[in-house]
Amino acid sequence: MKLTLKIWRQSGPTAEGAIHTYQLDDVSPDMSFLEMLDVLNEQLNDQGEEPVAFDSDCREGICGMCGLMINGEAHGPEVTTTCQLHMRSFTDGETITIEPWRSDAFPVVKDLVVDRGAFDRIIQAGGYVSVNTGSAPEAHSVPVPKDDADRAFNVATCIGCGACVAACPNGSASLFMGAKVTHLGLLPQGQPERDERVVNMVAQHDHEGFGGCTNIGACTAACPKEIPLDVISQLNKDLRTAIKHGH
Repeated sequence: MKLTLKIWRQSGPTAEGAIHTYQLDDVSPDMSFLEMLDVLNEQLNDQGEEPVAFDSDCREGICGMCGLMINGEAHGPEVTTTCQLHMRSFTDGETITIEPWRSDAFPVVKDLVVDRGAFDRIIQAGGYVSVNTGSAPEAHSVPVPKDDADRAFNVATCIGCGACVAACPNGSASLFMGAKVTHLGLLPQGQPERDERVVNMVAQHDHEGFGGCTNIGACTAACPKEIPLDVISQLNKDLRTAIKHGH
């Protein structure tokens, strides 16, 4: 495959960025998107040019580090992480525009790398439990309804990649926050801090500069782990309850 790549280049957080155009003439359809970028960087190195900076770690769809805007879509045209997107999803001769996550709360570090520390600070504000988590209890010592256990597991699969924020016209992190609040709120271990958790996490979310949710649904459409939109309803319900309790 021959491809034209239009890539956002920015030398640092305060530098002015711009789109640069590159050509690749021998891309295998079986390459992952990140392998294609590796090939580009090898080509740039050979030409004595600065390689394109981008984030990646596991490259197995687990860690969420690899997020990119690809042709205006978070993670690209498939419902998966960027590292698990393959070049067979594109066509020979296509032009692909690659940008970093679009959010003021995720400032650009360099090129396609953004600082997602805002997510860490939201978790620090309330995404934890205070119960003793030493030795594992017997499986049946703390009964949890099967439906609750399944839902908690499903929403806990959120990997914090930030695609929900990048896809949202408002730049809201409500899907991310709703997933964290919901999975802890469904389990006995999450009850001691339940009210305090949601109030503190929402306050930190707003402090970081994320926008508000208007139920557009672009977040869940872009989510590689298919976190359902109704976790935002649960987030709002928990917040109302916490306020009623005087938090």
